[in-house]
Amino acid sequence: MLVSQLQTQNIPMTELQLRLQDGNTFKTVTVNQEVFTIGRLPECDLSLPFAGVSRYHARLTNISEGVWTIEDLGSKNGTLVNDRLINSPKELRHGDILWLGDANLVVLSIDGQVWETKQEENEGQTTILRNVQQLQQQWIEVDSQEGDLSNNLSNRDIIIARLKDLVDIAKNLSGATSIEEIFSQVEKVVFRYLQGIERLALLIDISGDGNLELVNSAARNISQQQYLLDDRDWISRSICQRVFAQKIAIQIADAQNDERFAGEQSILLKGIRSAMAVPLWDESKVVGVLYADARLSAYHWISEGKEELSFFSTLANLVASSVQRWILVEKLKTEELIRHRLERYHSPAVVQQLIAVGKSPDGRLPPQEKEISILFADIVGFTAMSERFAPNQIAELLNNLFEEMLQEIFSYGGTLDKYIGDCIMAFFGAPEPQPDHADRAVTAAKKMLSRLKKLNTNGFWQESIELRIAINSGKAVVGDVGSSQRVDYTALGATINLASRMEGICPPSECVIGEDTYRQLSHPDDFHKMGNYRFKGINRSVCVYQTRLRK
Repeated sequence: MLVSQLQTQNIPMTELQLRLQDGNTFKTVTVNQEVFTIGRLPECDLSLPFAGVSRYHARLTNISEGVWTIEDLGSKNGTLVNDRLINSPKELRHGDILWLGDANLVVLSIDGQVWETKQEENEGQTTILRNVQQLQQQWIEVDSQEGDLSNNLSNRDIIIARLKDLVDIAKNLSGATSIEEIFSQVEKVVFRYLQGIERLALLIDISGDGNLELVNSAARNISQQQYLLDDRDWISRSICQRVFAQKIAIQIADAQNDERFAGEQSILLKGIRSAMAVPLWDESKVVGVLYADARLSAYHWISEGKEELSFFSTLANLVASSVQRWILVEKLKTEELIRHRLERYHSPAVVQQLIAVGKSPDGRLPPQEKEISILFADIVGFTAMSERFAPNQIAELLNNLFEEMLQEIFSYGGTLDKYIGDCIMAFFGAPEPQPDHADRAVTAAKKMLSRLKKLNTNGFWQESIELRIAINSGKAVVGDVGSSQRVDYTALGATINLASRMEGICPPSECVIGEDTYRQLSHPDDFHKMGNYRFKGINRSVCVYQTRLRK
């Protein structure tokens, strides 16, 4: 019968060709020199700015005609060939998958020899590799020239039943709202029609960076299901990565006796003999892989493999659009949740930046030097107030006060740095540059004092509250600072220290500003000189200005 197998074809090339995957994009790398270095440094022949890649990570060497080796150069994370960590030079073969940290390279050709799928007669082939485009809906076709009439009728009955199930699953998938619902539909159909399959798994590229995550799995019987829960590493990473990257479907009838899988330790050590893997592909993007395997050889695939692989691939194509929709919905949910949480602490500008950097490996806003105006607002007599009220009353007072004051800060594009007890620390001019940051800070301070006065008049608190507000402008380092477990978006530097000291000399219900802020104001006449002061830790005299709310 016609099956598809891995063939070699001579083409006019005399070099090694690799394919580099970077997210959803692919780049062909040509190696046409005897020694070729790979690493993070620009001096390497191939520079890979990926996580986990060492400065000089690995070396490719052409040791003879048509023979290339790869050698690890003492990298921190090692070099893997088809999931195997190499300790000495390893000869490369067509289709090998190389892992250097998070960098993924696939061997496309070696001195003019490339892998491709090709149709030809071969009754004994136990491994099938097919381009998924050739598999779409192929399982529906029935060869009327083969077998007797009753056999053909039986085949048609099976195909019609499968078609009905696929129509049903398409309807159900359109309304599925969770990945569990999607996988449940797939599980029922696979275990019903593919009798040789023992285990099934769904792997998805959730983050869109090419890293497949196991999101759900199932086994035909209860004992196997427990095995899946105990061992999350039962899937061949290299096979799934090849399926995902190359958009091919793979069916293995007997991996233990196929020399092409001699290096697949995840298959050999787990005792897997038969497996199928197909990409979740909807003609626009590959979003994951549907994987199934069994510990027994599926010799019936030698005669029926093409039809079952086509069916499995068609099922995956139906699932792909639902998975893609689920990924989008989850992404929107996550971003909305992040946005709601962040908006309690940051201005809209900061929230947008934090969501944007959430896609980067560390998800941080790197510290940068900025021109900002820093604002400190402190409750007058808070210590004495704490003695008069119960702790829950103090907490309620602070929550209400912060809620009111923060509205004014955010209205003028300010960013909340932190709450320090009863003190609000905020700044203007970052993360987005604001040339008028001094005016924004001063206007926000005036509005805060005016708002507080109205709240006191309306009896919003049990007793009147007064604020002291100090503002200073200048250079500061602004960005995420902290440990791997927790970071704060904050401002650091002498500008901040001076503003904190100035708050201590501010009269109640007033605002004081530093000389640098005064110079940048568009209406400096609103302020008058309060005097020159010296502050602890600052080796110079500082001119301080103050203003009162105009009646």
